[in-house]
Amino acid sequence: MNPVEDALAQGRLALTESDAKRFLSGFGIPITHEAVAADPERAVAEAVRIGFPVVLKVSGSTLLHKTEVGGVALNLRTVQEVQEESRRLLKIPGCEGLLVQEMVKGERELVCGLTRDAQLGPCVMFGLGGILTETLDDAVFRLAPLTGTDALEMLQEIRSAKILGPFRGQPAADRAALSRILMALGTIALQYEAIRAIDLNPVKIRPDGSPVAVDALISLSPMAAARR
Repeated sequence: MNPVEDALAQGRLALTESDAKRFLSGFGIPITHEAVAADPERAVAEAVRIGFPVVLKVSGSTLLHKTEVGGVALNLRTVQEVQEESRRLLKIPGCEGLLVQEMVKGERELVCGLTRDAQLGPCVMFGLGGILTETLDDAVFRLAPLTGTDALEMLQEIRSAKILGPFRGQPAADRAALSRILMALGTIALQYEAIRAIDLNPVKIRPDGSPVAVDALISLSPMAAARR
């Protein structure tokens, strides 16, 4: 059973971040190197395997907005830091485990997503991401499914399109890879009507220009969950 079907069977209205990324990677969307750990000892082992520095996050079926509960620890560089933050995060109500992931380098942050409009149907979204998403409101939308031309046009239509070019000595963002992410979201929209929304924020641009989804949230339709 895939993560979406599993969540519906349990009556949940969202996937955990790790499950969401596992699902998205099946559609070719690039995600971070990461692993789920049940305790501080396992978190340390995964951090060593992934390589420092790492990010540590709470993981739980009800913890959808981790930052708001202090559930994210960035740029952990030592075993001791991972141990200390693991113990802190595990005390947060609703925490069912720990997500250990690579600390992605890259200053450019974008957002890619999927939403369902009551009248228009499934729409794919692309824009400026990170903490500036709501502040600058720089995003564009297209009806799903998307062609390659649709996706490339979306990249050009945001006001901050220059951020996709060469940036502070780094190469231009891989537009083909970004286009594939947007087309994949359109495909998911048609194949999984139970998915109400997808939020990939941020999608970071690595120093080599390649995009990677650092965070992911998949919300499910209450009606679909109720039917199951």
